[in-house]
Amino acid sequence: MPRLGAHLSIGGGLPRAVERAVVSGCETLQIFTKSAGQWRARPLPDAEIAQFRRLVKVSGVRPVFAHNSYLINLAASSPLLRRRSLDALWDEIVRAESLGLDGLIMHPGSYTTGTEAGGLRLIAEGLGDLLSRRRLKTMILLEHTAGQGTNLGYRFEHLAAILDGVTWSKKVGVCIDTCHLVAAGYDITRERGYRDTFRQLDAIVGLDRVKAFHLNDSKKPCGSRVDRHEHIGQGCLGLDTFRRLLNDRRFTHSPMLLETPKDDERERRRSATAGLEIDPCDAINLATLRSLIGSGPAATGDAER
Repeated sequence: MPRLGAHLSIGGGLPRAVERAVVSGCETLQIFTKSAGQWRARPLPDAEIAQFRRLVKVSGVRPVFAHNSYLINLAASSPLLRRRSLDALWDEIVRAESLGLDGLIMHPGSYTTGTEAGGLRLIAEGLGDLLSRRRLKTMILLEHTAGQGTNLGYRFEHLAAILDGVTWSKKVGVCIDTCHLVAAGYDITRERGYRDTFRQLDAIVGLDRVKAFHLNDSKKPCGSRVDRHEHIGQGCLGLDTFRRLLNDRRFTHSPMLLETPKDDERERRRSATAGLEIDPCDAINLATLRSLIGSGPAATGDAER
């Protein structure tokens, strides 16, 4: 079955995220390695890195991903913002490498001025520059987006254009977000739409490029181009959409990560065993997802091949 997990807090230090993953029942994990809303990042002490890597190894929580800062924009045409974005992304890559992470997930970027084609070219050139600096173990995963404003990456053709433009493309993969798919106009809520969407993804990008999924329901309807996550089964996607994906034989071994809303700070509970602040919503959403595995037809597209 797919490995299920969530994006969890690094409050108290990076190793605490692994401890939270274990207590929450996660099999895979996503974190920020720094504040997502700041350019600057605190240096990671060697002892913290060593403890994080040790806990990942003994816990069996794998793979582990980081999501990069929301400020980074490789499609920016402003020389200052572009240079700052490249430097910040390189710092994120170095941090991910030091922590032994399997992937660094990034939003492709937004063309604040110019054209989509120009923005896609800038993203590919920027990634090519960074990936040529040294041999990396951590993969870079382009996240498919909802397409708000001038955000790029909401069409499969955008992702393919970036991949084609990166010389070191074997180190670049794709992360698919269920909320973003629907918001961008890919109607996976219907069985036929699900088949057609993944047929297109395979033809344009290649399913072998898909290295992770974000499992999120959507507050907004199909084609809204608005990125608003909702708890599993409580939004426009519904449980049947997640049932199809979780029972899709093509993604049996894929890591699938929640990015659903967190509970109000006042309602969080403290685990009596680990002394950790744990969000109950993550455990509830994970339980909902696990209840869908094996509860429906396994399939999706095999018959059409």
